[in-house]
Amino acid sequence: MNANKLNLFKTSAYDYDLPKELIAQNPAEPRDSSRLFAINRKLGTFQHGTFKDIFNYLRRGDLLVLNDTRVLPARLCGIKKGRSVKVEIFCLRPAFEGSNTWTALVKPGRKLPEGAAVELAENVEITIAERLEDGLRSVIFPEKADAFELIHRFGAMPLPHYITESTADPERYQTVYAKPEQENSVAAPTAGLHFTKEILSGLNEEGIDQAFVTLQVGLGTFRPVKSEDVSGHIMHSEFCEISDETAAKINETRKNGGRVIAVGTTVVRTLESFAKRYGEIKSGFLDTRLFITPGFDFRVTDALITNFHLPKSTLLMLVAAFGGYDTVMAAYKEAVAKEYRFFSFGDSMFIE
Repeated sequence: MNANKLNLFKTSAYDYDLPKELIAQNPAEPRDSSRLFAINRKLGTFQHGTFKDIFNYLRRGDLLVLNDTRVLPARLCGIKKGRSVKVEIFCLRPAFEGSNTWTALVKPGRKLPEGAAVELAENVEITIAERLEDGLRSVIFPEKADAFELIHRFGAMPLPHYITESTADPERYQTVYAKPEQENSVAAPTAGLHFTKEILSGLNEEGIDQAFVTLQVGLGTFRPVKSEDVSGHIMHSEFCEISDETAAKINETRKNGGRVIAVGTTVVRTLESFAKRYGEIKSGFLDTRLFITPGFDFRVTDALITNFHLPKSTLLMLVAAFGGYDTVMAAYKEAVAKEYRFFSFGDSMFIE
C-alpha cells in the first residue's frame, strides 16, 4: 500500500492481514526476551533483535518518558438477581473521587433495565443505573462499602478480548514501574511490559534518564474505529498528568539537545496533548481527546517504543503518523512474515 495511492482518512487504509497464531496469548519470559523491530524513519531501514538491544538505539542525554499508571482488576462477573443471566460489569471510572457510582460497560445491557440488581459473590449487590452515551451505564456499589475494595475482592484483570488462552500471572499485565497510587487504568500501557528493573537501572547508568507521566487508560485508547471515515471517530476523554519534575526533565533534555523517547502511545498522547494545549511542556493535568493521524505535527516526541497494534485502530494510526505511513505498513508486513508476536503480550518496536 502506498500513501500516494490511498486516502489516509479512510479506516480501511490501516488494515492488514494477521494470522491468528501471531496474536500473543502470554508474555515473553523474561520480559526483556521479547523481540525488537527497529525502524529508522529517516532512512526507512529495519533492524531486528531482542528488547535487550534497546541500549543500541538510545544514547547519553536521552530521556525515557514512561506511563506509571497501574491496571485496576476492573472486570466483575455476577448474576442478574432473580434470573440466571450472567452479567459482566467492566468498571471504567468513579463519578468522582471516593464515589460509589461508577461508569461502566455492562453486558448484556439490553437485559438490564435501570434499577436491575446484579449479585456478586458473598451476597454483594451492584445496582445498574442510568444509560449514558456510547453504550455506557452508571452502576452503584453498596452505599456503605468501599467500591475499590470490592473491585479488588471480586474483580479480574481486564485482559483484552483477543487474549483467550493466557496462563500468565496477572502481575505480568503490569509494568515493573507502575505505581500503586496510580491504579486507575483499565488496560496496560503495554509498551512498558518489556522493561525490567535491571534494564531501567542499566539505562540510567548509561546516562539515559527516566521520567514519568500518568495517563489513565480508558475507552479512548482501546475503543475501535467504527466509521470508515477516520474523521468521524470520536475519542473518549482520558485523564493525563505531568509532574513538576517530569516537565523540568523534558524541557532540560530538549534544551541540551537530547531526545525525548516516549514509551508507548499513551505517553505520546500525553506529551503532545500538553504541547498542543499550552504550546510547551508544563506541569498540570488535563482530559485529552487527542486523536493522532498522519499529518499530525509532533512537537515533543523524538522517538517511540511501542507494540504492534490492531488493524484499523487509533493506535496504529498514531504509529503511522509518527513513523510514516508507508514505512510503518511495510514494517508490519515484514513483522508478519518474520512471525513477530502481536498486540498486548507481543513484541516491541522502536521508531527513531
